[in-house]
Amino acid sequence: MFKEERNQPMFDWSMIGDINQGRPNLGSTMEVGVYRLMQFTLRDVIIKRFSVDMADRIYFEAGELAGREFCKALLNKKNDFNDFIKELQELLARLRIGILRVEKADLGKNEFTLTVAEDLDCSGLPIVGETICTYDEGFISGVLYEYTGARFNVKEVDCWCSGDRVCRFEVKPAV
Repeated sequence: MFKEERNQPMFDWSMIGDINQGRPNLGSTMEVGVYRLMQFTLRDVIIKRFSVDMADRIYFEAGELAGREFCKALLNKKNDFNDFIKELQELLARLRIGILRVEKADLGKNEFTLTVAEDLDCSGLPIVGETICTYDEGFISGVLYEYTGARFNVKEVDCWCSGDRVCRFEVKPAV
Protein backbone atom coordinates (compact mmCIF):
# COMPACT_ATOMS: atom_id res chain seq x y z
CA MET A 1 0.00 0.00 0.00
CA PHE A 2 2.68 2.53 0.94
CA LYS A 3 5.60 1.20 -1.09
CA GLU A 4 4.04 0.04 -4.35
CA GLU A 5 5.06 1.79 -7.56
CA ARG A 6 2.38 3.88 -9.27
CA ASN A 7 1.89 6.75 -11.68
CA GLN A 8 -1.19 8.21 -10.01
CA PRO A 9 -1.72 9.19 -6.38
CA MET A 10 -3.49 6.54 -4.37
CA PHE A 11 -3.91 8.52 -1.17
CA ASP A 12 -7.17 7.84 0.58
CA TRP A 13 -8.37 9.51 3.79
CA SER A 14 -8.38 6.09 5.49
CA MET A 15 -4.56 6.11 5.26
CA ILE A 16 -4.57 8.62 8.13
CA GLY A 17 -5.78 5.74 10.28
CA ASP A 18 -7.65 5.66 13.57
CA ILE A 19 -5.71 8.19 15.62
CA ASN A 20 -7.85 7.67 18.73
CA GLN A 21 -7.05 3.95 18.71
CA GLY A 22 -3.39 4.36 17.81
CA ARG A 23 -2.61 7.25 20.16
CA PRO A 24 -4.88 6.77 23.20
CA ASN A 25 -2.49 8.68 25.47
CA LEU A 26 -0.89 11.26 23.17
CA GLY A 27 -3.95 12.08 21.06
CA SER A 28 -4.01 13.94 17.77
CA THR A 29 -1.94 16.99 18.67
CA MET A 30 1.79 17.61 18.43
CA GLU A 31 4.16 20.55 18.49
CA VAL A 32 4.35 22.74 15.37
CA GLY A 33 8.13 22.41 15.49
CA VAL A 34 7.89 18.65 14.93
CA TYR A 35 5.69 19.18 11.86
CA ARG A 36 8.18 21.74 10.54
CA LEU A 37 11.07 19.36 11.24
CA MET A 38 9.50 16.81 8.88
CA GLN A 39 8.48 19.43 6.32
CA PHE A 40 11.78 21.29 6.06
CA THR A 41 14.09 18.26 6.23
CA LEU A 42 12.06 16.60 3.47
CA ARG A 43 12.27 19.78 1.40
CA ASP A 44 16.00 20.01 2.03
CA VAL A 45 16.58 16.45 0.78
CA ILE A 46 14.45 17.07 -2.34
CA ILE A 47 16.44 20.23 -3.13
CA LYS A 48 19.75 18.44 -2.57
CA ARG A 49 18.79 15.53 -4.82
CA PHE A 50 16.94 17.50 -7.50
CA SER A 51 16.42 21.30 -7.37
CA VAL A 52 14.46 24.10 -5.73
CA ASP A 53 12.08 24.07 -8.68
CA MET A 54 11.45 20.33 -8.27
CA ALA A 55 10.89 20.76 -4.52
CA ASP A 56 8.35 23.50 -5.23
CA ARG A 57 6.55 21.32 -7.78
CA ILE A 58 6.44 18.35 -5.41
CA TYR A 59 5.24 20.45 -2.47
CA PHE A 60 2.56 22.14 -4.59
CA GLU A 61 1.35 18.81 -5.97
CA ALA A 62 1.27 17.24 -2.49
CA GLY A 63 -0.58 20.26 -1.12
CA GLU A 64 -3.08 20.09 -3.96
CA LEU A 65 -3.75 16.40 -3.30
CA ALA A 66 -4.09 17.12 0.41
CA GLY A 67 -6.49 20.00 -0.26
CA ARG A 68 -8.70 17.85 -2.48
CA GLU A 69 -8.82 14.99 0.01
CA PHE A 70 -9.32 17.40 2.94
CA CYS A 71 -12.30 18.93 1.13
CA LYS A 72 -13.79 15.54 0.22
CA ALA A 73 -13.45 14.16 3.73
CA LEU A 74 -14.20 17.15 5.93
CA LEU A 75 -16.15 19.87 4.11
CA ASN A 76 -19.72 20.13 2.83
CA LYS A 77 -19.41 20.76 -0.90
CA LYS A 78 -23.17 21.37 -1.15
CA ASN A 79 -22.89 24.66 0.77
CA ASP A 80 -23.08 27.91 -1.16
CA PHE A 81 -19.71 29.65 -1.48
CA ASN A 82 -20.08 31.87 1.60
CA ASP A 83 -21.10 28.99 3.84
CA PHE A 84 -18.34 26.82 2.36
CA ILE A 85 -15.72 29.47 3.18
CA LYS A 86 -17.14 29.92 6.67
CA GLU A 87 -16.96 26.17 7.30
CA LEU A 88 -13.39 26.09 5.90
CA GLN A 89 -12.36 29.00 8.15
CA GLU A 90 -13.79 27.31 11.23
CA LEU A 91 -12.17 23.97 10.40
CA LEU A 92 -8.72 25.44 9.70
CA ALA A 93 -8.86 27.33 13.00
CA ARG A 94 -10.14 24.31 14.97
CA LEU A 95 -7.39 22.12 13.52
CA ARG A 96 -4.88 24.88 14.30
CA ILE A 97 -3.70 25.09 10.68
CA GLY A 98 -4.21 28.84 10.43
CA ILE A 99 -6.70 31.68 10.49
CA LEU A 100 -8.18 32.13 7.01
CA ARG A 101 -9.63 35.46 5.89
CA VAL A 102 -11.02 36.57 2.54
CA GLU A 103 -9.63 40.04 1.79
CA LYS A 104 -11.19 40.37 -1.66
CA ALA A 105 -13.62 38.26 -3.61
CA ASP A 106 -14.96 38.68 -7.12
CA LEU A 107 -17.33 35.73 -7.46
CA GLY A 108 -18.13 36.65 -11.06
CA LYS A 109 -14.49 36.30 -12.08
CA ASN A 110 -13.62 33.62 -9.48
CA GLU A 111 -10.73 35.79 -8.25
CA PHE A 112 -9.84 36.03 -4.59
CA THR A 113 -7.26 37.37 -2.22
CA LEU A 114 -6.97 35.15 0.84
CA THR A 115 -4.83 35.56 3.92
CA VAL A 116 -3.75 32.98 6.47
CA ALA A 117 -2.54 34.27 9.84
CA GLU A 118 -0.63 32.09 12.28
CA ASP A 119 0.17 29.80 9.37
CA LEU A 120 1.35 26.34 10.37
CA ASP A 121 4.17 26.39 7.83
CA CYS A 122 5.88 29.73 8.39
CA SER A 123 4.59 31.99 11.15
CA GLY A 124 7.51 32.85 13.41
CA LEU A 125 10.26 31.89 10.97
CA PRO A 126 13.07 34.36 10.21
CA ILE A 127 12.54 36.96 7.50
CA VAL A 128 14.51 35.78 4.47
CA GLY A 129 12.97 37.97 1.77
CA GLU A 130 11.01 35.25 -0.01
CA THR A 131 7.68 33.45 0.11
CA ILE A 132 7.89 29.78 1.12
CA CYS A 133 4.35 28.42 1.42
CA THR A 134 4.25 26.38 -1.79
CA TYR A 135 2.44 23.52 -0.06
CA ASP A 136 -0.26 25.99 1.04
CA GLU A 137 -0.63 27.26 -2.55
CA GLY A 138 -1.35 23.70 -3.62
CA PHE A 139 -3.65 23.07 -0.65
CA ILE A 140 -5.81 26.11 -1.46
CA SER A 141 -5.83 25.15 -5.15
CA GLY A 142 -6.93 21.60 -4.26
CA VAL A 143 -9.69 22.68 -1.88
CA LEU A 144 -11.12 25.10 -4.45
CA TYR A 145 -10.83 22.56 -7.27
CA GLU A 146 -12.67 19.93 -5.26
CA TYR A 147 -15.39 22.43 -4.32
CA THR A 148 -15.89 24.04 -7.76
CA GLY A 149 -14.60 21.48 -10.26
CA ALA A 150 -12.48 24.27 -11.78
CA ARG A 151 -8.70 24.65 -11.68
CA PHE A 152 -7.14 27.67 -9.99
CA ASN A 153 -3.74 29.32 -10.05
CA VAL A 154 -2.78 30.16 -6.47
CA LYS A 155 0.28 32.29 -5.81
CA GLU A 156 1.59 33.44 -2.44
CA VAL A 157 2.42 37.14 -2.72
CA ASP A 158 3.20 37.90 0.95
CA CYS A 159 4.60 35.62 3.64
CA TRP A 160 5.95 35.81 7.18
CA CYS A 161 9.33 35.00 5.61
CA SER A 162 9.06 37.95 3.22
CA GLY A 163 8.38 40.33 6.10
CA ASP A 164 4.59 40.28 6.32
CA ARG A 165 2.69 38.92 9.31
CA VAL A 166 0.18 36.94 7.26
CA CYS A 167 0.46 34.75 4.20
CA ARG A 168 -1.43 36.36 1.33
CA PHE A 169 -2.54 34.36 -1.68
CA GLU A 170 -3.84 35.62 -5.01
CA VAL A 171 -6.30 33.12 -6.50
CA LYS A 172 -7.35 33.22 -10.16
CA PRO A 173 -8.91 30.72 -12.55
CA ALA A 174 -6.36 28.65 -14.45
CA VAL A 175 -6.20 29.39 -18.13
